[in-house]
Amino acid sequence: MPISRRNMVKWLPLSIGCIALKGNFVTANENANADVLAVEAFDHGDRGWTFKVTVAHSDTGWQDYCNGWDVVTDQGEVLKRNRDDPFTRLLLHPHESEQPFTRSQDGIIIPAEVRRLTVRAHDLVDGFGGQEITLDLATTNGPGYVIVNSGASE
Repeated sequence: MPISRRNMVKWLPLSIGCIALKGNFVTANENANADVLAVEAFDHGDRGWTFKVTVAHSDTGWQDYCNGWDVVTDQGEVLKRNRDDPFTRLLLHPHESEQPFTRSQDGIIIPAEVRRLTVRAHDLVDGFGGQEITLDLATTNGPGYVIVNSGASE
C-alpha cells in the first residue's frame, strides 16, 4: 500500500501492513472515506479541552458507518478521556440521514509539550485514511479549524 507524504511521518510500512508509532496498532487504508471537515477546539484550562468535530461519511447503516474519531498528538499518541476507550469519541450508530454530522467530546487533556494535533475519523469497514485536519496549537485558526480559549474560570 502506498504511503502518502502526509502520513509518511506517522506510519511505518511493513510487509503485514502499517503501524503507528508508539505502539498504537492501526491500519491506514487509502480507500477509507470518513472525512473530517471541521474542528472546533475549546481550551477550558485545568478542565481540559472540548473538541467539536464535523465528519462526512457515506453511512449506509449498521454494516458501514463512521464509528469514531481520534485526536492524535504529533508523536502519535491518541488522546482520550478514558484510557480504555476505543477512540477519542466513539460513535454508537450510523448517521445516514444526517450528513455531515458534528459530535463533541470534552475532558481531553493535552500534554503541555504538544504543539500540533491531528483529528482523524474511523470508518467501520475501511478504518482510518480519510481527510484529516491538523491543528497548530500556537494559532487560533487554520485550514478547517478554530481554537477558542475558554479560560479556566468557566
